[in-house]
Amino acid sequence: MNEALFRSLTPDVLGILVRRGADFAAAEDAVQEALIEAIRLWPADPPQDPKGWLITVAWRKFLDATRADTARRRREDLLDEEPAPGPAPAVDDTLWLYFLCAHPSLTPSSAVALTLRAIGGLTTRQIAQAYLVPEATMAQRISRAKRTVSGVRLDRPGDVATVLRVLYLVFNEGYSGDVDLAAEAIRLTRQLAAAIDHPEVAGLLALMLLHHARRATRTAPDGSLVPLAEQDRARWDTRMIAEGIEILQAALARDRLGEFQAQAAIAALHADAPTAEETDWVQIVEWYDELALLTDSPIVRLNRAVAVGEADGPRAGLAALAALDDSLPRHAAVAAYLHERDGDLATAARLYAEAARKAPNLAERNHLTRQAARLNARRPH
Repeated sequence: MNEALFRSLTPDVLGILVRRGADFAAAEDAVQEALIEAIRLWPADPPQDPKGWLITVAWRKFLDATRADTARRRREDLLDEEPAPGPAPAVDDTLWLYFLCAHPSLTPSSAVALTLRAIGGLTTRQIAQAYLVPEATMAQRISRAKRTVSGVRLDRPGDVATVLRVLYLVFNEGYSGDVDLAAEAIRLTRQLAAAIDHPEVAGLLALMLLHHARRATRTAPDGSLVPLAEQDRARWDTRMIAEGIEILQAALARDRLGEFQAQAAIAALHADAPTAEETDWVQIVEWYDELALLTDSPIVRLNRAVAVGEADGPRAGLAALAALDDSLPRHAAVAAYLHERDGDLATAARLYAEAARKAPNLAERNHLTRQAARLNARRPH
């Protein structure tokens, strides 16, 4: 079956059910059951209108569940609202669903997790990796979020900050993870930027564009990772970079700095450098200082240590790194890089191997393993 078709239709079908009165958790279950029916029936008898078919079947699945729940007072009203089979309106409810998942009854972290799972299409494992927590912990958090919104009338959308956080994490997973969601995240952020005049919305859009502009160069033909310094800058999308920088400059001019604008400024400095050697690392460190003040994130401080190592030398970078918890994700990889630049190849090789064992995905693991092997081959025996 066409998994891409299912993925593209699911948000609209889910949105229509919620608009017609279904609570979110029940609507999600009904859509999943309709997709199972589609997988079973469509190969032999594909419908002329897949979206209309899914809406009708999902609605009937929801009604069946409602009839079994005698506590549902609106049972008869819902039966009168059953949509007739036929072509469905071309409405994109995805962004609206993002706001609904950021419901005021949920904490921001739970809202983000629920949206990533229910609408973003990410697995619990992928969300747990994004949040740096165990998978079991994230599974419990998502289950609690579903129980919280179950039966709640989702007519009070959440705030922009939570929706931005969700879009940011969806883009990151699509950019570097197992599911390609980056283009969808950009599309939705463009919609949000067109609807809301907010500098952080613009900052996030600029950040996405600046990263996406070099996506084609991030991996070699064999799938291996290509570090930023080694990427072919002639293949970067200069039009997308120009658009991202223009959007960022307009946002920064409003003097309401937020974390996405600061991240986009760092990305712009990388994108604007003609060569890796010409990167303005001093400015990048300054922007990381701003970002650390805004977020107090240990990951930001980890990335700042790399920038310090480039601006002031590897020993300065190692000194900045020493202040951080060595259990942080990618801490060993950063330490390996800085030790290599400082000439300590034995320590760097050991740390690259350690980082490879902790890598969150196969591509990164293979890259770090090759780095360790490269250094071991250079060491005298």
